[in-house]
Amino acid sequence: MPSSSVFRSARFWSSLVFVIICLASAFYWIFGRGEPVSTVLAVRGDAAEVVYATGAVEPVRWAKVVPIQRARLIYLCECEGKAVHAGDILAQQDGSQQKAHLDELLARHDQLERDVQRLNNLLDRNAASVAAVDQAVTSMKEIDARIVAAQDVLNDLVLRSPMDGVVLREDFSVGEIIGSGDVVFWVGQPSPLRIVADINEEDVGRIKIDDVVLLRHEGFGDESLSASVSSITPKGDPVTKTFRVYLALPETTPLRIGMSVEANIIIKEKKNALLVPAEALVGQSVFVIENSRLLRRPITTGIRGTRMVEVLTGLEVGDEIISPTKPAFTEGLRVFRAEATKP
Repeated sequence: MPSSSVFRSARFWSSLVFVIICLASAFYWIFGRGEPVSTVLAVRGDAAEVVYATGAVEPVRWAKVVPIQRARLIYLCECEGKAVHAGDILAQQDGSQQKAHLDELLARHDQLERDVQRLNNLLDRNAASVAAVDQAVTSMKEIDARIVAAQDVLNDLVLRSPMDGVVLREDFSVGEIIGSGDVVFWVGQPSPLRIVADINEEDVGRIKIDDVVLLRHEGFGDESLSASVSSITPKGDPVTKTFRVYLALPETTPLRIGMSVEANIIIKEKKNALLVPAEALVGQSVFVIENSRLLRRPITTGIRGTRMVEVLTGLEVGDEIISPTKPAFTEGLRVFRAEATKP
């Protein structure tokens, strides 16, 4: 029937047109719109240029207690966290062999002392020679020197506090063998505290005494932690290419001895600066969108922070720019906004 055939033909062509329209729409949606980009607005805020460093918290005055000889521990004060005075005994190593050697030398000294006395008596009666007396006296002086050395060795087995302060940490236990490479105690004064930080040699010329330092430690989240540059070591390390910087902490700091921190030393700061993200920059320019295509806009930058960069010329507050940029972005590239503009 002709009418039925015409109807089927019309429906076929209608379906075909619909499919073509869908395919064209899908093609444009996928390829015609271009590259998806996200944008941000240029805003005003505080700009800061910083030098990054890492360091650890330590007391300004402290010392390690390390044994000179290798021997077994026979006494430990167990005084971690307690106050001590300079010269207080903190630990003692086994000195039984050294004591036996000293006793042997003392016995030898007593014998030589009696020999000298006897020879002097004989010399008074012309029954001994002066040479014999001198030889006995020389032998006794030699033993005296060896006794002093043996006493020093025995004294070195007693570990004493090098200063007034607090035992900050105590390692090892009675019965363990310790030697010159083992730190048995850390003794120091709990305050004031400082941070010993390392910075790259190319940055050392940019910092100065009393520069403000912002600190970060994961244990304190976003809590504001600060310090100030108190001194810079005159000589750097040519191997690691770093310089040591000391950062003074305030008395109220919540940081504890031994904590590791990240430090941002502020070397330049400006209020109410025009800012854009550092990841938006391509050299000395940014990308903006004009007629759905990328347009490169030259800018002049000022302070460069870790996240934000000051813009001196080329942008105004509220200008929309692409951020982050990608290496494939070129001027004239067709793009569309994949994310809403955010400050």
